[in-house]
Amino acid sequence: MCLAVPMKITAIDGFLCTCEARGIEREVSLFMMRDDGLEIGDNILVHVGYAIQKVSEQEAAESWQLFDQMLAAES
Repeated sequence: MCLAVPMKITAIDGFLCTCEARGIEREVSLFMMRDDGLEIGDNILVHVGYAIQKVSEQEAAESWQLFDQMLAAES
């Protein structure tokens, strides 16, 4: 099983982008999605530093809600 985290693209430079989620920024490779026409403001799923899928704002929010529920269950 793998885990991908939803992040919003804030800047693009070739095959690299800067993404943000919950105040954390990361540099992410867009190489695997190079033909998908990604733009600033798009939400993507990030797995080990690579964008693997574009998702809607709603799907990203639902993912974060599930992560929050799992973390709350741990406490």
